[in-house]
Amino acid sequence: MSVDNVLKENKPKMEAVIEDFKRRLANVRTGRATVGLLDQVMVDYYGVPTPLSQMASVNVPEPQMLTVQPWDASQISAIEKAINQSNLGFNPSNDGKMIRLPIPPLNEERRRQLAKQVHEIAEEHKIAIRNVRHSSNDQLKKMLKEKGISEDEERSGLEEVQKHTNTFVARIDELAKTKEQEIMSV
Repeated sequence: MSVDNVLKENKPKMEAVIEDFKRRLANVRTGRATVGLLDQVMVDYYGVPTPLSQMASVNVPEPQMLTVQPWDASQISAIEKAINQSNLGFNPSNDGKMIRLPIPPLNEERRRQLAKQVHEIAEEHKIAIRNVRHSSNDQLKKMLKEKGISEDEERSGLEEVQKHTNTFVARIDELAKTKEQEIMSV
């Protein structure tokens, strides 16, 4: 194992954290309807918690409306119940074949709550980035201890890992700031 191998393993792990962060941000409401808003909704399907996306097609017919059309019409009430229990602030209406979810406009207090939620998600992911750094640093220190690399190689490896960490933390900050501006704009 060399310093290059540690660095090559480090970067994809940090990229994966960024991708997860982007996915989580997509689920935070901004006042516009997106299919991702219902990603975390789990429906009780014959006693088994099932993601809504596996039971119905979700569409965005207009900017302030979501429609959910179950593949099994007998599950429409279970889907409606799951949406109500998800605390997303939606008021579903169902016509027997399809559920319509009007997206209410965000008030100032709700916008602040969502911005705070974005900060919390960002902090979780920064911690994940730091954990990757910690793991890489431990590998480098272990290699030095086992005399696999020199002190200079270890020092340059640690510096490179820190550069990666700083870059990815800055990307998380940038994405969070963008999402916050999106939430706060009326």
